[in-house]
Amino acid sequence: MSRLVGNKAPQFQEAALVNGEQKTISLADYAQKWKVLFFYPLDFTFVCPTEIIAYSDAAKRFQDAGAQLIACSVDSFFSHLAWTKMPRNEGGLGEVNFPIIADINKNVARKYEVLTEAGVSLRGLFIIDDQDIIQHATINNNSVGRNVEETLRLLDAYQYTAKHGEVCPANWTKGADTMKPDPKGSQEWFKKHN
Repeated sequence: MSRLVGNKAPQFQEAALVNGEQKTISLADYAQKWKVLFFYPLDFTFVCPTEIIAYSDAAKRFQDAGAQLIACSVDSFFSHLAWTKMPRNEGGLGEVNFPIIADINKNVARKYEVLTEAGVSLRGLFIIDDQDIIQHATINNNSVGRNVEETLRLLDAYQYTAKHGEVCPANWTKGADTMKPDPKGSQEWFKKHN
């Protein structure tokens, strides 16, 4: 995974569930836009719907930040579709506000190095910038879900550094002080915060 960060994101062109329909999507469809690509193990499981629903409910916030959410699992389009038809209070997804790739051939999971020996994806999360460079990658074991607020915080931070050329200290949130990435400039931040 470490070789992916800082490099061009692997390209893909796959079938996906998009607004209740089957469409072929590619990374190139979102050229010059930030992307948040997240993998989950399987449809009709336990932690996965909690994550997908949380990201779907926050989709407008990602859109407002100029980023496209994309989910991916090794299930078929028909499985994705059936899961969205199932009510949320029964473990279903209901309407989802971003594409879900049907990576049944497992090509995307292999390219992003999240495929397990059992043939399912780990919980990989990739923040890809508007030049298709992977700025962030994390992989969780499948027993623990991700934090949407942390994903948004990271997206804000990487977008800020890309635009302003400064760096973000630990626990940085939008609007907080950043640092100049040099020994003299960073002293301004340390003097203010210590």
